[in-house]
Amino acid sequence: MSAHRNWPTLQAVVVVASCVAGGNLPAQQKMDSFNLDRSRGILRDAYDNVKKHYYDSSFHGIDWDARYHEYDAKIRNAASLSQAFGVVAGFLDALKDSHTFFSPPSRPYRVDYGYRMQLIGDNAFITRIRPGTDAESKIHPGDQVLAFNRYTVNRDDFRNLTYYFWRLAPQQATQLALREPAGQEREVTVQSKTRQLKKVLDLTGQDGGNDIWQLIREEENSDHIVRQRYVESGDVMIWKVPEFDLEDSQVDRLFGIARKHKTLILDLRGNPGGIVDVLERMVGSVFDHDVKIGDRKGRKEMKPLLAKTRGSNAFSGKLIVLVDSDSASAAELFARVVQLEHRGTVLGDRSSGRVMESLHYGCSQGADTKFFYGFSVTDADLIMADGKSLEHTGVVPDELLLPTAQDLASGRDSVLARAAELAGIHVDPVAAGKLFPFEWLPN
Repeated sequence: MSAHRNWPTLQAVVVVASCVAGGNLPAQQKMDSFNLDRSRGILRDAYDNVKKHYYDSSFHGIDWDARYHEYDAKIRNAASLSQAFGVVAGFLDALKDSHTFFSPPSRPYRVDYGYRMQLIGDNAFITRIRPGTDAESKIHPGDQVLAFNRYTVNRDDFRNLTYYFWRLAPQQATQLALREPAGQEREVTVQSKTRQLKKVLDLTGQDGGNDIWQLIREEENSDHIVRQRYVESGDVMIWKVPEFDLEDSQVDRLFGIARKHKTLILDLRGNPGGIVDVLERMVGSVFDHDVKIGDRKGRKEMKPLLAKTRGSNAFSGKLIVLVDSDSASAAELFARVVQLEHRGTVLGDRSSGRVMESLHYGCSQGADTKFFYGFSVTDADLIMADGKSLEHTGVVPDELLLPTAQDLASGRDSVLARAAELAGIHVDPVAAGKLFPFEWLPN
């Protein structure tokens, strides 16, 4: 097979953009004086927001002013908006902070690669294929991804690689070097599905509200995908928690159901985290005493994260928590508190190690017609009761369970099946894989 390159840092992302397989989409805007000015404005906003709000006023020893001037010069060489966005991302990448990043403006097109890939242990695998896409006939769940667009895929670079190619510069085709479950290696090029969108949305309602209602429908679709789901089997409740974004009443209602069972399996796999208040209420709902989640380290003295017990309304039975490489932030904190307090058992893969506290700062440019973007900026590091931060390390499960390529290919969920076994019930791994069917957003 052809040689694979190591992924460069996001600081060198402009070089990457010029040589990846598939190339930029035709709809991507080329750089002219207008786009250059607004790209430089985005970079300036990145500089300002970090300068004002970042939790470490020394920026980990980086000369933030000098770095800004360096990247302001770099952005002038960008050939497209995608490359300019890469420069902005590279500017922030020096902080090596999972919660400080650039959220680019929405594009006038939607790109769907037709597949999902995920880290399992130190390797990446295809986990999902969207029906009706070019990927359906070319790749399969269980295929190990050795290289993506000729860049080696590994745990260290995976987040930057997917952030760039999924969010900053989607491609009209992707090239994958794969290893099948049986061991055979091959290379494929997968064509993306691209849908053109309106370049300008009318949010004044003067179009009869069509654009506003379209945004509402899309939000409703997203909310449906991340709804809370659970199943009950005898004395066991299995609760799939897609993210920590619930009303207090929802948390209380679901734990009320859990209290009717002897064992609760909380499935936090794929959970990216969410709202701090929800984390505190979730933790308080599994302890009979107040628990300090962690100390917050910021520019000024900050109160610790404290979960107040729900008292008699807290679940007191056996607790099993599932995590994987996509479990992040609040999901990781929850799992680690369970470990440190000896409250339950954590199963699965090492979590992502993206655990900081941040705020989102929205920005826009333009007068009558605006485009919107934003920045997540870390305002506190979180130090756990053992004196350590989970950032870049993640949670190591009490029982490390990694799905095999054969598990992915056959739809088996051996991790959930093992959790059920510890809970005292038998669930076949294939049946476990069907309990919470994966759902695609409409494309």
